[in-house]
Amino acid sequence: MRILLTGSTGFIGHTLQAALERAGHSVHGGVSPRRSTLQPGQVPTDFVHDTTAAAWLPRLAGMDAVVNAVGVLRDTRERPIDAVHRDAPIALFDACAEAGVQRIVQISALGIEGSSTRYAQTKLAAEAHLKGLAAQNRLRPAILRPSVVFGKGGDSSALFMNLARLPVALFPGAVLDARVQPVSVHDLAAAVVALLGPAMEQVGTIECTGPEPLTMGAFIASLRQQLGHPPAMVLRLSQPLTELSARLGDAVPQSPWCSETLAMLGSDNVGHPAVFERLLGRPGVHYSQLVATAWR
Repeated sequence: MRILLTGSTGFIGHTLQAALERAGHSVHGGVSPRRSTLQPGQVPTDFVHDTTAAAWLPRLAGMDAVVNAVGVLRDTRERPIDAVHRDAPIALFDACAEAGVQRIVQISALGIEGSSTRYAQTKLAAEAHLKGLAAQNRLRPAILRPSVVFGKGGDSSALFMNLARLPVALFPGAVLDARVQPVSVHDLAAAVVALLGPAMEQVGTIECTGPEPLTMGAFIASLRQQLGHPPAMVLRLSQPLTELSARLGDAVPQSPWCSETLAMLGSDNVGHPAVFERLLGRPGVHYSQLVATAWR
């Protein structure tokens, strides 16, 4: 198949492209038009300004499917979250319906239901529009909602690994207690390959998780154990100081730590892996094996 993969140079997108190409597909990687040079097979895709279907139609010529793996953690002037998560994807989906490119794989996120964060609300808006087009039989989408995605090259994964190396660590209490169900980035890629191959008829929302949930504190401790280190001393940051640190992060656009991050990391992010495991044909990688299998 000829596949347009948006966000192809990101952590998840890069892994998806490699897996899809190994499966024999021709992947046209969407990249920011701000790049000075394009590599062979790359397509400029502007998720800041391309918010009409007409802007996307030329990029869909000859395509059989679209995988959208574009995402940002927080709102910035350079990459406004409303445009990146909602407006541009909606325009892309409308263009797909117009061009007859029915197969869409949308990489969303687990834990967005009921969340008031702009990250969640913009992701949900794109999902709702995609589901509306599916209800009209104009598209056949699969929406993947992964829990914490772990792998080499991921900013959050690198943060977790750095924290796991510290003999003494200070964590916000809400983050320590939040439950997650980490998923290997390679398992997520395998699911996308299945959805564009043997599971082409699978549609709807799919929760992508590892086989077992645990608290974030226990996850960091497991990573430390996998690295061969003894247990660390863990200190709990009080809620007032946690909120203050997040507000300070709000004032620094480059910082990954902010009020939105606190709201997301301080909430449970778990799901039911049954459909995901059927796509894989096996259980996902257990969190206790992530360093050996995904940190490479």
